[in-house]
Amino acid sequence: MSVNQRSRTYSWEDPMALRDAGAGLSGLDYLKAVFERKLPPPPIAATLDFTGSEVEEGRAVFVGQPAEFLYNPIGVVHGGYAMTLLDSAMGCAVQSTLAAGEGYTSLETSVNFVRPITVDTGRVRCEGKVLHRGGRVATAEGRLVAESNGKLLAHGTTTCLVMKA
Repeated sequence: MSVNQRSRTYSWEDPMALRDAGAGLSGLDYLKAVFERKLPPPPIAATLDFTGSEVEEGRAVFVGQPAEFLYNPIGVVHGGYAMTLLDSAMGCAVQSTLAAGEGYTSLETSVNFVRPITVDTGRVRCEGKVLHRGGRVATAEGRLVAESNGKLLAHGTTTCLVMKA
């Protein structure tokens, strides 16, 4: 191992057990159980080291601390990190509107990167809000900001397909 090499170890729980634990719950009740740590977080949260912090009907918030292991070859946090936070917040905002037995999937997501993210950015906060919830289609918007100064880092929109059981 070179002097400059770093390592990171993390663990996660069975994602299928998490999925099955949500059967029969409304989307909001399921997310509350995950956000309140009554159910384990999904593996992506461990992989990218972010957490669900707030959820209510039509709104979800995630927080994370940018770290070196998220860097791309040009020395900033990879855009996929911002994209994943936005996708999570917007998708969970839609999920929070689902009745028991309903599901959803993203059809399209668009993200605009406004500022680079580095370890110096500090903790980030991503809020997703539902704009429209129809019988088959839902749309949401999201904003990723630096908690220290409120500066916008990225923003986006999503369109989701709502499915009946």
